[in-house]
Amino acid sequence: MTELPAGWTRAKFSDFGTWVGGGTPSKAVSAYWGGPIPWVSPKDMKTKIIRSAIDGITADAVEKSAARIIPAGSVLIVTRSGILAHTLPIAITAVETTLNQDLKALTLSDGIDPEFIAMGLHAFEQSILNDCRKGGTTVHSIEMPSLNAFELPIPPTNEQRRIVEKIEAMFERIDKGVESLRAAKTTLALYRQSLLKSAFEGRLTADWRAQNADSLEDPKTLLARIQEERDTRYKTALDTWQTALAEWRDGGEKGKKPAKPKRQKDIAPQHITLDALPDITSEWGNLRLGELNVTVSDGPFGSNLKTSDYTASGVQVIRLENIGYGQFLAEKQSFISQEKYKTISHHTVYPGTIVVSSFVTDAVRSCLVPDSVPYAINKADCFAVVLDGAQSSRQFLAYYLQSPQVFKQLEGLIHGVGRPRINTTQLKEVHYPICSSAEQAEITRILDARLDAADKMDAEIDATLIRAEALRQSILKQAFAGKLVPQDPTDEPAPTLLARIKAERAKAGKNKQRRTAHA
Repeated sequence: MTELPAGWTRAKFSDFGTWVGGGTPSKAVSAYWGGPIPWVSPKDMKTKIIRSAIDGITADAVEKSAARIIPAGSVLIVTRSGILAHTLPIAITAVETTLNQDLKALTLSDGIDPEFIAMGLHAFEQSILNDCRKGGTTVHSIEMPSLNAFELPIPPTNEQRRIVEKIEAMFERIDKGVESLRAAKTTLALYRQSLLKSAFEGRLTADWRAQNADSLEDPKTLLARIQEERDTRYKTALDTWQTALAEWRDGGEKGKKPAKPKRQKDIAPQHITLDALPDITSEWGNLRLGELNVTVSDGPFGSNLKTSDYTASGVQVIRLENIGYGQFLAEKQSFISQEKYKTISHHTVYPGTIVVSSFVTDAVRSCLVPDSVPYAINKADCFAVVLDGAQSSRQFLAYYLQSPQVFKQLEGLIHGVGRPRINTTQLKEVHYPICSSAEQAEITRILDARLDAADKMDAEIDATLIRAEALRQSILKQAFAGKLVPQDPTDEPAPTLLARIKAERAKAGKNKQRRTAHA
């Protein structure tokens, strides 16, 4: 254990003041609610200083329920919530308030600075979670006897204030840097969208088209080639089916009869509005996505793939967590057994398959399945887009699905309040720009280079943000080791301060007992 400077000591949280809990007035009594007294719940604990709350209660509610008035300057913590799995929300109330039952307030004795205590909770957050947290299935809680017994290094009162001032000044400089970094991330995101928009309007390769005008096919020829590929694909599938059907009959018609393939249907323009149509160069053609030589499908629904089917290893299941904005996110992995895979193998996806998230918020998330995943199953909320033939590039389509043009077309079709989503029919209705294979390759080359550079910048920003958070923790560590500000030998030592607090609390307790006995 680190040796503390002269004048410091270690004390339990119970030595600093009194913990007060909260309560919820009856929701059935309307007169208790909508009053001027803030009623703080975990949803309010997203700021360092509490000045108001989403909900308010009346004085009558305080008098007739378990809710109690918490004085300004108290330190608030969340003691029951799923967020305690990784974070301990902490705040200081600047006004008199009340709490719900998922919070506790530490009302401090004179000489203990609330901001210092709040910073101490932040400095030892992980240790507190490790030592004082009780796990649950979905909700975790802080065991108050353990937190009361948790020890915090405590300096003299004046040094507490000097430390708070120093930390605030240093954190303010870090905050300004972090603000600039986050602004840079926002600018990069806007740059990506601007670049994609320019690419699929035809502006990014306008000069290239002018230089290669003599070798480029006109849109009608390109559309005819795509239709030819579709017809060839259907004929091949039909030939394969006829062969399989003949073998089934020759074998005594045992097993399931081979299903006749269906000809790919044209897409009816029934949902996307005219004002959402993409603005593309007149030198290109356009089709609906579903009119390409393409298959668009979703994964197994409902009981066909349940949570209980997942195993520690086996065939990978591609989930929403794996689909980024142009990136396959491999960190989170889920699997099913080979036996289960055989029952849903018609949902198999391979390297080069484009997977698309059905949940759409600010843009469409899509990416290519990488070579590192030899084969997998996509979940029902992850669409699989498989391109065939030579006229359409997979990477070109994957980039297009990330573009603002696609989001604009789908934005008005999104349904679901809590989880906004689209379906495969809507995805197949999206207008798709048709240009030559050579121009698709040129657009892909430019986007690869520029977006790769943007990704590297983004990664460096993320690394710097991580370093900024590490710097905060280093500052807090130095502060609570007594190494951030110099000591003043004229300050009242912390042991003396705590002894006085203890004596005052004991005296107050005796006076309370006398008043109670007299009454």
